[in-house]
Amino acid sequence: MLKINKLNTYYGESHILKDVSLSVGQGQVVIMLGPNGHGKSTLLKSICGLVEKIDGRILYDGQEIAGLPSEKIVNLGVTYIAENRELFPYMTVKENLKLGAYARSARASEKKNMAWVASLFPKLMQRHNQMASTMSGGEAKMLAIARGLMSDADLLCIDEPALGLQPSYRVEISKIIREISKQGKTVFIVEQNIPQLIEMADKIYIMEEGAISFEGKKEDALNNEQLREIFLGL
Repeated sequence: MLKINKLNTYYGESHILKDVSLSVGQGQVVIMLGPNGHGKSTLLKSICGLVEKIDGRILYDGQEIAGLPSEKIVNLGVTYIAENRELFPYMTVKENLKLGAYARSARASEKKNMAWVASLFPKLMQRHNQMASTMSGGEAKMLAIARGLMSDADLLCIDEPALGLQPSYRVEISKIIREISKQGKTVFIVEQNIPQLIEMADKIYIMEEGAISFEGKKEDALNNEQLREIFLGL
C-alpha cells in the first residue's frame, strides 16, 4: 500500500530524514519507534503532504504522492492524525467530527462513518454537544482519532496516540486501534514505547537521528534484549 524509497526531508537547511525507505502493507499495523526529536513526526508529515522540502519517492497504491498538496493526498485515502490533536476548540464534538468528512472522497460516506465512529467511541458520542476545549487529554485524543476516521481514509497515519495520557486511556486507545485494524484499515503509528501498541504490530521500525536503524517483525524486536530495554519499554 505505502512504499517509501530514499526519502530525504529538510526544514530550511536542516536535514531531518536521511534516505528513509520503508513499506506498509494493506491491512497492517506498522509502528515506528524512536527517541523524541529524531524525525518520526516529520516522516508522517512528509507522507501526508505537510512538509515542503522533500526528495525521494512516496508511493501510495502505486501512485507517486511526494510533493502533492495535502488535500489531494487526503482525497486519495491517506489521513494524518496529529500528536497535538489540532481540534477546533470552540466547536462541539459533533461539529469536529463532521469537519473530518470535508474531503470530497468522504462526503458520500459521512452517515456510514458517523455510525461507525459512534460504535467505536460510545462515550464520546454521548457528549456530542460538548465543546472540544472542555475535554480531557484522553477524550481529545479520542476525538482526534474519530475525526480522522470520518475522512474515510484507508491509511491512517497516527502521531503519538498515547502521548501524555494516563494508563487507562492508553489501554482504551490501543483497543480502538486494534478494532480499526480488524475493520480493514491500514495503520501507521509513530510512538515511543507503548507495549499495548507493540503487541499488535505486524512490523516495527526504529528511527534514530533521521534514519532507520531497525526493521523487522514484532517477534524480531521482542527477542532483541537491547531493543526490548531501550525502545520497547519491556
